[in-house]
Amino acid sequence: TIHLDECNLTGLYGSDYENFCDTLFEQKKLFGASIDTELPVSTALAFLHQTYEKAKKHVIRYGSHAFDYSVAFGLHSQLNNMAAWIWDTIAEACLDTGMRCVLVSGLNNFSSSPKQVEEEFLKWNKKNSLISYQLGFHAEYTCSKELLRKVSEMAHHYRTPVYAHISETEKEVEECKARYGMTPPMFLDSLGMFDYGGGGFHCVHVTDQDLDVFRRHRMYVITNPGSNTKLASGIAPIADYVRHKIPVAIGTDGPASNNCLDMFREMFLVTGLSKLLEKDAASMDAMEVLKMATVNGAKAMRLNRADVLAKGKYADLIMIDLHQPNMQPIHNIPKNLVYSGSKSNVCMTMIGGKILYRNGEFNVGEDPERIYAKCEKIVKRLLTE
Repeated sequence: TIHLDECNLTGLYGSDYENFCDTLFEQKKLFGASIDTELPVSTALAFLHQTYEKAKKHVIRYGSHAFDYSVAFGLHSQLNNMAAWIWDTIAEACLDTGMRCVLVSGLNNFSSSPKQVEEEFLKWNKKNSLISYQLGFHAEYTCSKELLRKVSEMAHHYRTPVYAHISETEKEVEECKARYGMTPPMFLDSLGMFDYGGGGFHCVHVTDQDLDVFRRHRMYVITNPGSNTKLASGIAPIADYVRHKIPVAIGTDGPASNNCLDMFREMFLVTGLSKLLEKDAASMDAMEVLKMATVNGAKAMRLNRADVLAKGKYADLIMIDLHQPNMQPIHNIPKNLVYSGSKSNVCMTMIGGKILYRNGEFNVGEDPERIYAKCEKIVKRLLTE
């Protein structure tokens, strides 16, 4: 029996993608302060691959567990990793701890292959109800046209959606136009990439024609305002997406470009930045933003049985403690959650009917303190090697 005195139940699904190496290092230690660094992509990804190989025997299991604990405060995460070997371990760690996990391939010119992506797609979509796998690639600028055609062919063969970083920075858009004479959404659409839907991470710099691509293919925009703020990528036109009836979900991006991974802060940034961009204090109603963080997040990840709390749906939910100073007075719960809420207000997390976190105590099969200590030891060793 769960007593709900002065508590609120909700589902909270953050459509985040998690890069393993980001969990270990701040991005400035790899690329410098800006995402538009002069470091060639090939060099950066080669460095990441070397780091993966060095870390492989040390970090995988504990690193995955540590990330699970961070999302156990009430977030689900979409995990997108550049190196194929980590996916199995992440999925197994989520199974061990009882977390629901959506894997998305981060295919690019420097890691994995279409064949391996297809194998993982088939494997994880039939193994366990807690784990699913969606087709995807990193971004237009890290994939050859030939590679992107193969992804599109795979999507058509399995009649499944595709996910990728899209139009995150002005530089990305301009370089795509120089290569193909089109913006990233227009170019990818020319390949039939989103004929079965999908989603774009960030989608900051877009045109009216890009909006038409998203709308025609019923794509989801997964906005990451904290990351876009930290990296000075820009402000996504969320109000435009809503006006054009393009569904928006909210994510955090990885820890290198966000640090906090706090969906409550992301909700506030969505509405706050929209008000600045639109020069309208009424822009982005709190209830609309809360829907982005819950219903839309689940649907974007194709977790259609986890979108709302109802009979026949997954028992995936968090319980919010409303009896805290930042949540008082209780006169408009959606506004309280979006404008005043904090992850510290989460007092219970349930996945599949099993309580994994309650009032500061984790029930995930491992002692958090042991995992924290192990991760700290591993990171120190990696930084000194």
